[in-house]
Amino acid sequence: MASEWFDNIGRPRYVVAPMVDASELAWRLLCRRHSATLCYTPMLHSNVFTKDPKYRKENFTTCPEDRPLIVQFCGNNPEIMATAAKFVEKDCDAIDINLGCPQSIAKRGRYGSFLQDDWQLLHQIVSEMSKAVSIPITCKVRIFESIEKSVKYALMLQEAGCKLLTVHGRTREQKGPLTGIASWQHIKAIREAISIPMFANGNIQCLQDAQRCLDYTHVDGIMSAEGNLTNPAIFQGVNPVTWEMAFEYLDLVEKYPCPTSFIRGHLFKIFHKIFTFEENNEERQLLATAQNLEDFKNVCTKIRDKYLLYHQGELNFDNDEGITRIAFDLILPPWICQPYVRISPEEHTQKMERLSSKQNNNNGEKRASNDIEDEKISRKKMKKLRKIMRRPVKPDLEQHNRRNGEICFNNTCPNPLGGKCVYQLCKKCCKNKCYEEDLDCKGHRILVHTRREMAKKFALQKDQEVC
Repeated sequence: MASEWFDNIGRPRYVVAPMVDASELAWRLLCRRHSATLCYTPMLHSNVFTKDPKYRKENFTTCPEDRPLIVQFCGNNPEIMATAAKFVEKDCDAIDINLGCPQSIAKRGRYGSFLQDDWQLLHQIVSEMSKAVSIPITCKVRIFESIEKSVKYALMLQEAGCKLLTVHGRTREQKGPLTGIASWQHIKAIREAISIPMFANGNIQCLQDAQRCLDYTHVDGIMSAEGNLTNPAIFQGVNPVTWEMAFEYLDLVEKYPCPTSFIRGHLFKIFHKIFTFEENNEERQLLATAQNLEDFKNVCTKIRDKYLLYHQGELNFDNDEGITRIAFDLILPPWICQPYVRISPEEHTQKMERLSSKQNNNNGEKRASNDIEDEKISRKKMKKLRKIMRRPVKPDLEQHNRRNGEICFNNTCPNPLGGKCVYQLCKKCCKNKCYEEDLDCKGHRILVHTRREMAKKFALQKDQEVC
C-alpha cells in the first residue's frame, strides 16, 4: 500500500505536526532524539516565501540531522504554491499543503480548512505542485461532518496527485474551547478507501493513545501536536522531568537559534502544570519577561531547585495544610511532563451560560440601583459629560475624514472602513492584502512592497561586494 518514496524515508510511524511558531529546527531535533521519526516545518506562507528572501532565510532552517523532513505551505494560488515548492525541494523529502488550519486568519487569507469547499481549486493546486517538483506532494486536512463526504474529499485529493494524506479527525468548527474529541471513525473510513500512505491526527496524549489509534484505524503513522508540545518525549513512551527537557531544548537553541517568543511558548507548555500553583507565580512572571537565553535558563534552574528534592523523594510534596497534592487527582506530580487536558465543549458551554446569567443579574441590579438613584451622577460620569459639552461641534469632520457608516470592502469582514485606505479596507484586511500581493498602502502606512524592494537591493549589493 505504501509507495516507494515512503519506504525510502523509513515508513515513519511517529510524526511531529507542523506548528506555527513551534516546530522550528531546535524543537524538531529535540523530538527526533526522543523517538520522533518524521517532522514537519511550521506552516510557511507561499506568497511571502516566493517574494521575500528575508522571510525565507528566517523561517526555513534545516541541517543534515533534520531528516526525514516535510515542508508545509499554505496558499490559494496554484502557480505561487508551485514556485514556493521549487525553492525547498532539494532540502526536504516531501512538500505538504495546509488544508486544515481553522483559525480566523486562515479565513481572511482564504487558505487552510477554508479551501475545503473549493474542490476544483484544490485539485488544480495539488496537480500543479506535483508537476513542478520531483518530490511528493502531501496534504493535511480536516474532516467534514459526513463520513461519506470526507471519504470523497480524500479520494479527490488522491486522484489529483497527493502522495500522503494526514487526516485530523475534527471538523473546521472544532477549535479552541470547542475542540472536543476527534473522530477516529472518519479516519478509519478514509483509510479503508484510499491507497496512499496516511497519518492520523487527534486524541493523542500518550504513546498508548498512539498505539490504540494505529490498531483501530490501521493508518501508517500517528501525528501529534498539542501532546508533543507538553511532552516532547511522547513517542518514547516516557514522562520526563520538565526541567531536563527544558535544558536539553535550550542547549539546542544555543546551537540553532530561534526567536525568544518560540522559546517562551515552549517553556510555558512544558511547565504548564507547575504554573497552575500560586507558589510559582514569580517563576511564571520571570518566564513571561525573559529576554535572552540566560533568562530562560534561570527560570528552569529556579524550578529545578524548588522541586528537585521532592522528585528525589527526600521531601514529601505537601501543601500548607499538610495534604498531599497528589490526592487532588494529580496522576503525575507537576514537575513531570504531562498532557494538557481541556474541558469538554459541553462543560465550556455550561460555564459560559453561568457567566452570562451572572452578568445579566449584575446588570439588572445596576439598572435597579440607577432607577432608585436616577438623580445621582458619579463624579467620573459628570467629568465625562462636561468634557463632551466643552468639545466644539464639527459637523463635517466625521464625514470628511471617515467614510461614515461604511464597512470594510472584504465581504467576510465586519470591521469599519479605514478612513484613508486606498483599497477601501480595514487595517487588518489591508495588511493581509499588502503581504499577499506585494503592495503599499500610504493611508495605513503599510509599506510591504517598499521594504521588500529595499531588502532585495541590500541583498544584491551584498552579493556584488562578495563577487
